[in-house]
Amino acid sequence: MTRLQTRPATEVLVTARGEVSLAAPEYARTKLLAVLERLDEPVLAARVKLTQEANHAVAKPSIAQATVDLNGRPVRAHVAATTMQEAVDLLQDRLNARIARLRTHRHARHHNEAHAAAGHEHRPQRRALGTEERRIERHKTYSLARQSAWAAVFELEAMDYDVHLYTDTVTNCDSVVYRDGTAGEYRISSAGPAPEAEAGISVSTAGVPEITVAEAVARLDLGGLPFVFFTDASTGRGNILYHRYDGHYGLITPADQ
Repeated sequence: MTRLQTRPATEVLVTARGEVSLAAPEYARTKLLAVLERLDEPVLAARVKLTQEANHAVAKPSIAQATVDLNGRPVRAHVAATTMQEAVDLLQDRLNARIARLRTHRHARHHNEAHAAAGHEHRPQRRALGTEERRIERHKTYSLARQSAWAAVFELEAMDYDVHLYTDTVTNCDSVVYRDGTAGEYRISSAGPAPEAEAGISVSTAGVPEITVAEAVARLDLGGLPFVFFTDASTGRGNILYHRYDGHYGLITPADQ
């Protein structure tokens, strides 16, 4: 049975921020439609955000982000480049890769370990701000999904996250999964007993500190890491404090604290 060729075209909502050229939104819409037209799944929504940084010192000032709802499963891609056309081209490639990885996760638990470290050369450049200028610009609170380690990896890949906070179904503890670029695999850190390691997923043996948000800010500033996973001293729940690309901080906390 052949796929119907008369499926209605998906509306792609494109927003622009900064000095984005007049032609860029339509170019982005065309590129995203080229991705969507090849899919068998119903596309419930598709959004693209184009941002042109005003700071000319930024090496990759053109940022493109896409979020697509594939029959209830959000898929996200995020890239930066020297020009907006290049950013949109990279966005198309990365979104195709995210969707392909999503299908790989559906049919197999394990992955080539090199996948975990790939694709970060086109991330937006983090703006340099002095410590005294930084603030928590975004505080995101949501109910943590109860997931297995590989389900958490699936979420990390589908949403193109650098780190994902979840509740482990085996240990019942707040945990994070992230890509270990050095080892070329996924790594898990847990606020409780460490889960068993699996092929392609390593487990951090470092303890998760129980500290305040202010102390987490100090650790993030001093450690030079992209994020700090910690147990909030006032709630006993796992939190993530991370560097945003605008130079400020983001804070992720469980909703049911």
